[in-house]
Amino acid sequence: MNENIRVPEVRVVGDIEDLKIGVYKTKDALALAKENELDLVLITENAKPPVAKILDYKKFLYDQKKRQKEMKAKQTKVTIKEIRFGPNTDEHDYEFKKRHAESFLKDGSKLKAYVFFKGRSIVFKDQGEILLLKLAQDLEEFGKVEQMPKLEGKRMIMMMAPKK
Repeated sequence: MNENIRVPEVRVVGDIEDLKIGVYKTKDALALAKENELDLVLITENAKPPVAKILDYKKFLYDQKKRQKEMKAKQTKVTIKEIRFGPNTDEHDYEFKKRHAESFLKDGSKLKAYVFFKGRSIVFKDQGEILLLKLAQDLEEFGKVEQMPKLEGKRMIMMMAPKK
């Protein structure tokens, strides 16, 4: 920026009315910027010759921060809610947890439903898979399955995302 530019000549761009875009000696470009009470800012150093822009640097920084703040506000934070079942979960517990899963999906959160196999209950893998598939079928109007049930160690995990 300004006096810190150490190249002999630069291609000058900017939004000044009487500015002719072209290659200038650095000191001439600096004089032009000072004349308009603006700053000479190096944009692309690797170009031949490097590109510099005449602008109000403080306003440029302000606009840049404002844009970043807007981008951050537009980002959506993805939350993942978990629901845990056992392989032999009875009907009342299943309905209770299904209602919670339904509310999570309505709120826009992703759902991670898993069946945890303790000790010898690992022999009921098929019951766990049936339970998760039944949950997916019951919740299909609120969300879609991202990952079908798959066994990872002692857990069988299924991921669901909310429908827009």
